Amino acid sequence: MKNLAVFAFTLLIPLFSRAQQTDPSTLLKIGDTAPVFSFEIDKGKTVSIQDYRGKIVLINFFATWCPPCRMELPRVQKEVWEKFSANPKFALFIFGREEGWDKVLTFKDANKYTFPMLPDEGRKIFSLFATQSIPRNVVLDENGKVIYQSIGYSPKDFDELIALLKKKLKETI
Repeated sequence: MKNLAVFAFTLLIPLFSRAQQTDPSTLLKIGDTAPVFSFEIDKGKTVSIQDYRGKIVLINFFATWCPPCRMELPRVQKEVWEKFSANPKFALFIFGREEGWDKVLTFKDANKYTFPMLPDEGRKIFSLFATQSIPRNVVLDENGKVIYQSIGYSPKDFDELIALLKKKLKETI
């Protein structure tokens, strides 16, 4: 029985974390320029991702029902947003895949998150980056090029993400 449990766990590990790996659900590679897209930054106020050129941009895709997302988001709040939000060279966008304003704002308020949590109904933005799998993090450099991607949540991958943000934001100050 113990061997069966170890075998099952080994099969599940890739479902929780696949940082920087080639994955058929990932549509962009490291070094690719992110597609241009617009999104609502507030209800009724639309911006373009191009408006954030010159900044390091972290895009996170999640869903309110996703257990690994719920494990990752408190770390996003504490270790990303609370540390880097005041940096003028940083932007963070958390998109609720297939979720509208009502759902993401209710979830945001219930969890006391203060970072931008935005809707992505119909996977309009998500589908530019991937076909499946959340949570998913994408970091864009100042020119809009993908410099980091991860799928799923693992403490190790999240630590790598934090190390990258610290390095890049130190360089841009």
